[in-house]
Amino acid sequence: MDASVFVTGMAMGLSLIVAIGAQNAFVLRQGLRDEHVFAVALACSLSDAILIVVGVTSFGKIVGWLPWIDPAMRWGGAAFLTWYGALSLRSALRSTEVLTSEASAEKAGFGKVMLACLAFTWLNPHVYLDTVALLGTISTQFPGKEASFAAGAMSGSFLFFFSLAYGATKLGPIFARPIAWRMLEAIIAVVMWTIAFRLVTGR
Repeated sequence: MDASVFVTGMAMGLSLIVAIGAQNAFVLRQGLRDEHVFAVALACSLSDAILIVVGVTSFGKIVGWLPWIDPAMRWGGAAFLTWYGALSLRSALRSTEVLTSEASAEKAGFGKVMLACLAFTWLNPHVYLDTVALLGTISTQFPGKEASFAAGAMSGSFLFFFSLAYGATKLGPIFARPIAWRMLEAIIAVVMWTIAFRLVTGR
């Protein structure tokens, strides 16, 4: 296990997954409602782990068969991240979204919650670009150390989802203010653009 590659994988995984979207908002709300929190966090983490393994183990083979796919994915991924960063910056400047607790709402059943969780995860096209394509692409920069990179990225997913879900009670009052979402979106924009730069330059 290469510690530096492990840390790089964790950092890259966290950088991509932290972007606010339907899945993360769902996890936050489940935490605020204290509703099937462990199951939701575990389902999201395991889903990410499966997709990361697919990306890291299969992307290199695909590149061997189709040499043009690596530069295409690098530039395509950089373009997507640049666009995504621009959306985050626009949201930072214009968003009025807040996250409020729904403690008084009727509790949903386990099956309903898990179906919603899996839908937010597996029906989201961005998750495939993030975990399979982008992390798969980045992992090719560490030949022979892909396992360390994948382990780091998967650890990042588990750390993020469980921290997000169980920390929601404390995060609730903070994200009840639009300024908190704006600041987070601004940080996300910088992170996305930084990753895009690294994909293009190989740094």
